[in-house]
Amino acid sequence: MRMIIDTDAGVDDAQAIMMALASPGVAVEAITTVTGNIHVDKVVPNVLTVLDIMKKDAPVYRGADRPLIANWSPEEQVHGQDGLGNWKDRPPTQRRAESEHAVNALLRLANQAPGQYTLVALGPLTNIALAAQLDPSFPAKIKQFVFMGGTIQAMGNTANLTSEFNIYCDPEAAYMALRAFPMSTMLSWETTMAHPMTWAQFEALTGLDTDAARFMKATSSVTAELIKSYQYDGYLLPDPLAMAITVQPDLIRKSAEYAVTVELHGAHTRGQTIIDYRGRSGHRPNVRVVQELDMDGVAALYRRMLA
Repeated sequence: MRMIIDTDAGVDDAQAIMMALASPGVAVEAITTVTGNIHVDKVVPNVLTVLDIMKKDAPVYRGADRPLIANWSPEEQVHGQDGLGNWKDRPPTQRRAESEHAVNALLRLANQAPGQYTLVALGPLTNIALAAQLDPSFPAKIKQFVFMGGTIQAMGNTANLTSEFNIYCDPEAAYMALRAFPMSTMLSWETTMAHPMTWAQFEALTGLDTDAARFMKATSSVTAELIKSYQYDGYLLPDPLAMAITVQPDLIRKSAEYAVTVELHGAHTRGQTIIDYRGRSGHRPNVRVVQELDMDGVAALYRRMLA
């Protein structure tokens, strides 16, 4: 699998990138960055640090530094000021990002190898929408497009209560991307909440004696404590679940295809993903909505990635 990862690298993004880098048969050929959880100027060094931890190489490209239209503020409560849980013992990196802009890199790679790349979006879809606007043929040149984002039951995690953060952060970009791609695969916020890692599994994995496990423990403590304060049943894995179903599709236990769009104007619902469950819109399905996963298989991916 030839993969491009588009990320706003916060804590869970870092784990998703680690999972891809540790997966046999997956070649991460580019990582593009975007403002979302934190500003892109912090996202880039976070990605470079993940590559250091995993002792892997991939070109990293700086992308959009703001949403297309929406106002933006960082998610520091969730990811810390640095996007990696305020990691105190962070070592410096000698790596550098490429000079090419992320959107240009996406278009170049798609043109060089049409139908070859799997594109996994872990943050707002700003870079993806810009690429599709610059070259309307771009979506057709992507083999598979998977994104973490949206809600399927209107149970969001933003100021607009029905909206999930990645979509809420740049609703226009999400609207444009979903219109542009003939088919996408969606890992929603509610699917995340329904499939946590147990706290026992989390403690066991972060207690492993490896650099990768120590990195996960150091960077995830802020997020873990926040999740515990909300009394969730376990550690939530938004971006890692999106990556898990990409690198190992047989982890999907239930999914269905629907016509999906994004609300742009609602006073309380801007950024909500609107799903035509009953086929009343007359629009063709454009999104495969993942609803149930094999969490034993996800735990196995974590063990491999941290070992």
